[in-house]
Amino acid sequence: MSEPIKSSPGRPRSGRSHQAILKATLDLLGEVGYERMSIEAIATRAEVGKPTIYRRYASKEELVADAIESLREEISIPDTGSFWSDLDLIIESAARTTLTPLNRQLKALIISTASSSPQFAQIYWTKYLQPRRQAFRVVIERAKTRNEVHADTDSDLIFDLISGISLYAQIFHPTSEPWEAYIRRALELFLRR
Repeated sequence: MSEPIKSSPGRPRSGRSHQAILKATLDLLGEVGYERMSIEAIATRAEVGKPTIYRRYASKEELVADAIESLREEISIPDTGSFWSDLDLIIESAARTTLTPLNRQLKALIISTASSSPQFAQIYWTKYLQPRRQAFRVVIERAKTRNEVHADTDSDLIFDLISGISLYAQIFHPTSEPWEAYIRRALELFLRR
């Protein structure tokens, strides 16, 4: 019996090409928007062939989601031993990233793109928002075991509330207090029932 012939894996993927693809995607997203941007235009701008892009991404939606996330920080879940201290660190971290001009622009791109493309919205939800929700769930579950929040506290709903309040406060500035204080005050209202 002979050994099966193994095919070579092909050329290794170039990190430089990948970065060029992500940059071209972000540049075009900002210049022409999601609807008018094409894989062909991205390939031309990145100076790669379309097959190079399709070896990495199954769709434009997946590429755009990955490009946007390439500029965002990794999520980190603190464990100070206190729910409110953990929450303060999460809010402070969110303020450092959310309130920068680049992240304001990214948030606008995410909302705009998700509004016009259900496929992008689904990919972004699955690849990026769900993992953040799951990570936040750890903070709530620890708080439940320490009896710092009610046992029936819905971590997903709290995450959604934080997200919604954060976006609202970032856009409309409903109060003169700092963004972080407003978010904390709103969460205290929900969690200290």
